[in-house]
Amino acid sequence: MFWYSRRLDTGLVVMHARPEHAEQLEQLQLVCFPTLADEERFKARHYRKHLEIFDEGQFVALDGDRVVGATATIRLTFDFDHVTHTFADIIQGGWLTSHEPDGDWLYGADIGVDPAYRGKGLATALYAARQELVWRRGLKGQVTGGMLRGYGAVKHEMSAEDYYAGVVAGRLKDATLSMQLGLGFEPRALLKDYLQDPVSDNYCALIVLDASKDVPGASRTLARQYVRLTTPVPG
Repeated sequence: MFWYSRRLDTGLVVMHARPEHAEQLEQLQLVCFPTLADEERFKARHYRKHLEIFDEGQFVALDGDRVVGATATIRLTFDFDHVTHTFADIIQGGWLTSHEPDGDWLYGADIGVDPAYRGKGLATALYAARQELVWRRGLKGQVTGGMLRGYGAVKHEMSAEDYYAGVVAGRLKDATLSMQLGLGFEPRALLKDYLQDPVSDNYCALIVLDASKDVPGASRTLARQYVRLTTPVPG
């Protein structure tokens, strides 16, 4: 695989995931997504399989040996004129077997940061790692489903459509979607019953980050200079 590793100014490191991270990644899912349906949370066995399917698309954020952030991705051929998929369609029981090796979009199945480490730039750094992968592989960009994390709390006060429109227009602030839009993602559609989580009342926004966009910390030059490993990772 091509090995990615970036040390942030805080001393935290973003790098490709390894099999020994699997157990911690399972625990991170519980911390980051406590109300998500259990069948839609990745387990350690899933993370190990992800590395077999698409190793260069799996990233972790580390504080020493502790996993404090992560993102799982696949490649897909995406038709924006027929947006009907769900999170279950994407993760295929957690195994990510919907991955298409020649897909022209990088689909972010998830991204999570331990609450104790939020505000340290880890989410942006994980998106930067993904964008460098987009550039290195010549993909069209990143696609993901951004949770409307704040909608569940106000669903009796407004419709999902009004909430979504308010966040996109900047009148409302959502902990997840507002950050993603601020990073450069563009909204494409509101998806109902995308996932099973009362925090968002099962809604998400389909969002796109085009390959032409820069992400803080991402380097087009370095994206072409990943080290190709033919032996086990040192250490």
